[in-house]
Amino acid sequence: MATQAQKLRQQKQMDTDRLMNWLGRFSIHIVVLILGLCCLLPLLLILSSSFTDETALTREGYSLIPSHFSTAAYELIFRNPQAILRAYGVTIFTTLVGTIIAVLLMSMLGYALSRPTFVLRKPLSLFVFFTMLFNGGLVPYYILMTQYLRVQDTILALMLPYFVVVYYVLILRTYFAALPSELIDAARVDGAGEFRIFVSIALPLAKPALATIALFTALNYWNDWTTALYFIRDPQLYPLQYLLYIIQSNAQAMQLQSAVGVNMGEVPTQTARMAMAVLATGPAALFFLFFQRYLVRGVTLGAFK
Repeated sequence: MATQAQKLRQQKQMDTDRLMNWLGRFSIHIVVLILGLCCLLPLLLILSSSFTDETALTREGYSLIPSHFSTAAYELIFRNPQAILRAYGVTIFTTLVGTIIAVLLMSMLGYALSRPTFVLRKPLSLFVFFTMLFNGGLVPYYILMTQYLRVQDTILALMLPYFVVVYYVLILRTYFAALPSELIDAARVDGAGEFRIFVSIALPLAKPALATIALFTALNYWNDWTTALYFIRDPQLYPLQYLLYIIQSNAQAMQLQSAVGVNMGEVPTQTARMAMAVLATGPAALFFLFFQRYLVRGVTLGAFK
């Protein structure tokens, strides 16, 4: 009888533990769901506002469901669809090609700085850190790009500024330095050179860090519009963000003309701003969804390990 009572108590305790574990997991899922909705609702609000009539938005405010459905904002943006498509092409090209080149350059530099046997490690590290602490400012930057490198009005002007970002180099250097030295020593014993070690051992083991840096770099390229403002005068080379900036500026100018008595019709400036946010954010959100599983691991291991 005592043994039977102990078994009943143990079974009851196991059932209680399972129930508590289930309640704990359920509570965590509810909290994560609420946080996810808090992050999703602003995006839905922006999407809804972009399809709302300008007058209704001004009079009634923002809502998750458009009170008066209108596509005037998208009609304003796509008034010249060839320009939008061309800007998308320029941005996609600079993002893809620039990210590949930038990750390759920064990974090679980070690997070289992580090797204790590299002869120029200290002076090169000092040079890299110095550029992180000090910069010449906008005027020397403009003179360098236009007078010395002569990349103004070229696609290279959009890619060159993000080829090497010192903070990302430091993350990669720390990650490469934390790799097991035994693997590298064993590869050297087998006759592998530094480039073979870098390609066959270091890069495959650093996939989380590389994916994280690739995500950050791609977002830098995708969201950049100031570089085009400084160095691009050819409309054929306008990236998406800069073209949207021009459209918004033109819409504000048209609204100002209407305010001073020049009849320009109703200009959907607020809804156009929301529509531009939708067009600019969508592909970037896809980048994040593709790389997000590497994001936390790459940053924490690369920065603090």
